[in-house]
Amino acid sequence: MKKSSSLLLSLLLATGLTTAAQAQIRVGVKAGVNLSNFSNQSTLDNGGLESKYLLNGLGGVMLNAPLTNDGFFSIQPELLYSGKGNKVEGPTGNATLRMHYLDLPILARINASGLILEAGPQVSYLLAVKDERNIGNLGVTNTSLDGYNRTELGYVVGLGYELESGLGLGIRYNGGLSKVVQESATQVRSNKLTSVIQFQVGYLFSLD
Repeated sequence: MKKSSSLLLSLLLATGLTTAAQAQIRVGVKAGVNLSNFSNQSTLDNGGLESKYLLNGLGGVMLNAPLTNDGFFSIQPELLYSGKGNKVEGPTGNATLRMHYLDLPILARINASGLILEAGPQVSYLLAVKDERNIGNLGVTNTSLDGYNRTELGYVVGLGYELESGLGLGIRYNGGLSKVVQESATQVRSNKLTSVIQFQVGYLFSLD
């Protein structure tokens, strides 16, 4: 049974790769903005202050490999810089946490006459942070990565529209599945996860 399943999987993979090789592979670039916050957080995560969305940037490269001759179904890996984090405000002060990630989503993509539906897993790597806190007249900035999980697992779902020229617009939700903060004996327990709404513009062009 295991041998039959392995053979079937190999045949499906070989068929997909052959179709992709015959179809038109495209590469492209994209840029946009993120509205980021955290999900699954408590008031303790923000010191009792109100959490708000933070405006960040995103940009990078992508590769689209069709698995059908008509381009209806394709696989699209991307490598993107993505700014995440949040800001908190309250009567006693405010804080802004900017987190700089390198995202690698691998998306299953449907192109239905220009209407784009996409979803898939994502692995992210935390490059840098900037935590700015202002309480009263005291301002403190911390850029240490200590206490943060450097690697994050997540998912992406999105929709958009793509012209025949390769120019496309899209909106995505990018959610984390791994905790932002490490747990330790000295660290206040936090279950917060990254949560990002992304607005993107991109352009795909043929390698031919």
